[in-house]
Amino acid sequence: MKRALIAAVAGTALLVSGCASGNSSAGQPAPSVGSGGSYPVTVGAVTLNQRPQRIVSLSPTATEMLFAIDAGPQVVAVDDQSNYPANAPKTNLSGFKPNAEAVAAKNPDLVVLSDDIDKIVDQLTKLGIPVFQVPAAQRLDDTYTEIRQVGTLTGHPGEATALTQRMKADIDKTVKGVPQRAKPLSYYYELDPTFYSVTSKTFVGSVFGLFGMTNVADPADADGSKGGYPQLSQEALLKSDPDMIFLADSKCCKQSPASVKARKGWSGITAVKTGQIVALDDDIASRWGPRVVDLVRSVADAVAKVPA
Repeated sequence: MKRALIAAVAGTALLVSGCASGNSSAGQPAPSVGSGGSYPVTVGAVTLNQRPQRIVSLSPTATEMLFAIDAGPQVVAVDDQSNYPANAPKTNLSGFKPNAEAVAAKNPDLVVLSDDIDKIVDQLTKLGIPVFQVPAAQRLDDTYTEIRQVGTLTGHPGEATALTQRMKADIDKTVKGVPQRAKPLSYYYELDPTFYSVTSKTFVGSVFGLFGMTNVADPADADGSKGGYPQLSQEALLKSDPDMIFLADSKCCKQSPASVKARKGWSGITAVKTGQIVALDDDIASRWGPRVVDLVRSVADAVAKVPA
C-alpha cells in the first residue's frame, strides 16, 4: 500500500509538471470572440462553429469550472473523480486511463480535460471530437485565463469574466484581512504520509506565497528536478521545524492533527507543540478551479490564529 501510494503521488507530480510545461492553454493569445459569445469561436487550437450542447469533462477541475460559469446544463458526462458539484453527471469515464471509444459513446461535441494521457487528445481528434485542455495551473493568473477560455468556448464569456473578477476580489480581500507579520511563518504542506510535499514554485506554493510564508520543502527541490513535488526525509522535516503544518491528505489517507501528534519524534516540532496543524479538504487543495478561493480562506483563517 505504501509503495503504491508513493508511486501514485510521484506520477501525479510528473503529470502536473509535464502539463504545466507542455501543451498549456494558459498564457495563449486572447480568444477571438466578442463579449456576446457569438460563433464560430476559436480558443487555442480549438474552433467551434456552434455552442456545444453535449460536453464531456474528464477533469474534476474542469467540471468545477464548467458548472461555476453556468455551463452545467450543457454537460452530459463527467469523469469518475468529478465529485463537485453534487449534481454533476458522474460516470465511470476515467481521466487517468481515458478510453476514446467510451468517451465517443457519449456523443460529445466538446471534451474538456487536463492531461493528454495515452495521446487521448489525438485519439478523440481523429474521431472528429473537439478537445480542449485545461492543464494544471502554475499560478492564479493561469486559473483565471482557463476559466475565461472555457467560458468563451461554451458560450458563457460574461459569466466567466464575472467569476474571475469575484475570485480576484475575494482573494484580495481575504489576503489583506490577515495582519502582516514581522517574521514570516514557515510551513510544511503534506501530500501524503510518506512526506511528499510541494515547493513554492507550484500552484499551491503560490497560494501560500500570498501570505509571505516560507516553505520548508523548497531546499529539497532547489534545482527543480522533482517538478516542485519532492519527497522529504523525516530528518529534514524535523530539522526544518515548521511553524505550521497543512495536511492535504486528511481524506485520502486519514491524516489529522491527532495522527501527526502521535508520530514518533514529532513532538518537538513547533507546529505540533503549538497545535498549528491544519487539516485541509483534499479535493479543494488539489484543484486549481473556482474553489481556490476556499483554499485561500482556509489558509488565511489558520494563519490569523497564530499568535504574533
